[in-house]
Amino acid sequence: MALPKINNPTYELILPSTDEVIKYRPFLVKEEKILLIAQESRDANQISQAILQVLNNCILNEKNINDLPTFDIEYIFLNVRAKSVGETVKIKVKAPDDKDTFVETEIDLTKINVHVDDDHTNKIQLTKDMGMIMSYPKMNTFSELEKLETNDYDTILAVTGKCIHQIYNGKDTVYDAEDVSDKEKIEFLENLTQEQFMKIQKFFTTMPRLKHEVKIKNPNTKKESKVVLEGLRSFF
Repeated sequence: MALPKINNPTYELILPSTDEVIKYRPFLVKEEKILLIAQESRDANQISQAILQVLNNCILNEKNINDLPTFDIEYIFLNVRAKSVGETVKIKVKAPDDKDTFVETEIDLTKINVHVDDDHTNKIQLTKDMGMIMSYPKMNTFSELEKLETNDYDTILAVTGKCIHQIYNGKDTVYDAEDVSDKEKIEFLENLTQEQFMKIQKFFTTMPRLKHEVKIKNPNTKKESKVVLEGLRSFF
């Protein structure tokens, strides 16, 4: 006789990027094992792939998780984790007044949302007639996206090129990124002025992200501070 199967609860969540409602279940022991193995590896790419695999298992809609922007993935994972392990988590935050003391604080994961800067746009006007439409980075470029903060220009150009959706010149001429080679995209970016390229970089620095403010008190200095946490890794 086959053993009975447990009916797991299901929940609904609204995707920040599209307002689409998705259904999901908590992750199970088998999925927690996948996450633990990836975490032990300390490899950013392996962790990203583990998150995608777990979400593909837990999301009940017919949805291609790989096509979702990074901030959607992080938001879904945060909520799946909350329903799987617990809605609160204790983390250690570095006190900004002495930049040395770590203060433990408890965070309600259900209160964390995706924040969008008021001046954010994915349409970059380069000249009067020419511009670009950017697409948000996917999870498979997550580890590379972190390198945008470095001074490695080859990496910066490569990652930026992957996020180009369209390039337009006037009203009638539009180049779809899928029809343009990576080499051509990089050459296009290399021929921009520094001012034009900074407009593109602003797209990345202002794009939607998990964001939450916490108040902490340094036990050594008794100084109270507000600390803004951003990105999935800040909450674990």
